[in-house]
Amino acid sequence: MKTNTLPNIARSAPPAEHRFGLHLSAEWRVFAAFFMYSFGLGGIFPRLGEIQRGMGVGEGALGLALIGTAAGTMVSLTLASRVLERLGYRRALLMLTPLIALFFAIASWATGPLALFLCLVPAGMCVGLVEVVVNVEADRVEHQLGRRIMNRAHAFWSFGFFTAGLAGAGIAQLGISPQLHLALMAPVSLVATCLLLGRFSPAPLRETTTEKAPHFARPTWAIMALVCVTLSAMLLEGAGADWSAIYMRNVFEADPWMCGLAVATGMLTQAVTRFYADGLVERFSPVVFARCLLTVLGCGALLVVLAPSPALALLGLGMMGVGTSGIFPLAMSAAAQRTDRPAAVNVAALAQISFVVFLLGPPLLGQVAEHFGIRSLYGACLPFVVLSLLAAGALGKKK
Repeated sequence: MKTNTLPNIARSAPPAEHRFGLHLSAEWRVFAAFFMYSFGLGGIFPRLGEIQRGMGVGEGALGLALIGTAAGTMVSLTLASRVLERLGYRRALLMLTPLIALFFAIASWATGPLALFLCLVPAGMCVGLVEVVVNVEADRVEHQLGRRIMNRAHAFWSFGFFTAGLAGAGIAQLGISPQLHLALMAPVSLVATCLLLGRFSPAPLRETTTEKAPHFARPTWAIMALVCVTLSAMLLEGAGADWSAIYMRNVFEADPWMCGLAVATGMLTQAVTRFYADGLVERFSPVVFARCLLTVLGCGALLVVLAPSPALALLGLGMMGVGTSGIFPLAMSAAAQRTDRPAAVNVAALAQISFVVFLLGPPLLGQVAEHFGIRSLYGACLPFVVLSLLAAGALGKKK
């Protein structure tokens, strides 16, 4: 059996003496990559309410504009295998991670929904490629170490998002504009990426199959089953990121600090749960653990719908963070471990649907919020929690 030839990433790695940055183990470089990726992605969400007011539009128009990120992500995830084969994982990670923060900074200057949509498309393209790089690298390092690190890697994704959300809350409370805030995040992301990932070298390829990677990452039926598992988690994780700040403002007339804290709360509980999730998965099983998480997720979403006070709303958002914590990492591991196709292709096939649900679904839910109230946005996700519970058995099946 030949090793997976997608992509031949070793060609893009410079000699060790020409690298720069901190000396980190392969495991900690994966963690740093997840952190920096989400740090650049998460900066804009605490400021969406202010950007919305600056444009003078409702939730429906804002939601449609946010689809720009999903559109760019869909394009790049569909073509990820071929693009990364040419670009190389190291170059993609070092170049595209700071560009995520830069493109979001540019998008904050948009004066209308169409301009915001167009500015978010290149940001989404960078997001899709980095998404594949970090998840495939996490799977390869996990295989190399002989123990699970996927959930812990995604914990650092949540820590990065939490850090960006908390920083955004504090900066908003100081009265600094979203444009200046996000403009400052771009050089911070560039310097931190060089420092933490400058010595990044891709892990060895895993043995999978001799099948040549297709031009498009077509999802198989097995991958579609995993999509059903992740659907509710991705919807509610995206709804928490996109709308929780606006939810606190509209429902409770909260100040900027509380609005930003709403974004950060779900990411903090998600991060802490993910950090310890690998041990729980080893002790129990992926299916049992996923069903417990999905139950907590449904209860948290219901609490957000019914919350009579900001404190209970934050509790519900925190429960949603716990519930979404392990679902996507478990599905990514299941996809990467399949041997019917190269790992990068299966990861891209799952990510191009699940991750676009994270980006596309919540903006479309803005239409629900505009016509039925923002509380109903979270209630509309509850049937998908039931679907995910029914499909969770797919996590225990490996071909």
